[in-house]
Amino acid sequence: MAKPTSPGSPPGSYDLSTVDLNDDRYEVKQSAIRNKYAVRDSAGNVVLRGKQKMFKMKEEFPFVTGNGEDAFTVKAGGIMDVAGNYAITDAGTGEEVVVLDEDFSLFVENWTIRDPDTGEALATIQSKSKPLSALRHLVSVANLIPNKYEIFDASGNHVGDIEGKLSLRDTYTVSIDDASDVPKEAVIASACILDALENE
Repeated sequence: MAKPTSPGSPPGSYDLSTVDLNDDRYEVKQSAIRNKYAVRDSAGNVVLRGKQKMFKMKEEFPFVTGNGEDAFTVKAGGIMDVAGNYAITDAGTGEEVVVLDEDFSLFVENWTIRDPDTGEALATIQSKSKPLSALRHLVSVANLIPNKYEIFDASGNHVGDIEGKLSLRDTYTVSIDDASDVPKEAVIASACILDALENE
C-alpha cells in the first residue's frame, strides 16, 4: 500500500484495502462478551466485527468485515502496554496503515493517529471531559458513564465526534463531519477500538 512520501499527499493513501468505510456515521456496540464489538453503518449494516485475542503477550484486536473476511488487525507495539502505540495493519496488504499512539495522562484521554513511517500526526482523538476521564481511570464503576470524544485534523480543526450512549453494553456513535484533511478510514478504525483500549 502506497504511503505518502511528502506533505500534501492525499488521505486516500491511508485507506484500507479490505473495507470501504465511506459513510459519515457509524455505531460501535459491545457484545455481551467483553471487548467484542460490531460496527454498523448508518443503514444498520454490519461492516466490521472485532474482538480482543485473549492470553496474548501483546494486545491484539483482529477485525473482519461484515462478510467474515479479514479486514485489519490492531496490535500493541510493546509487551503488555499500559500506554504506548498500536499499529493498524491492513489484512489485504500486510502493511501498517497508521499507528494509534496514546498520550497517557491521568486527567485526559488523548490519542494521536500517526503515519507509521514518518511519525507525522494525521489526526487526534480527545476526550471532551477531563473530570470524567480522570474518574474512569480511578474508579472502575465510572466506566458505566459513557465518554465523549472529539476528532481533530492535524491542524487542530474539529472534524468529527465519538458520542457514548448510556446502556448496559458500551455503545458509541462515530460521526465524521468533515474528513477532507484526515485519513477517514483510519480515523474510524481507530475510533472502533478506543473503548476496548480505554477499559484495559
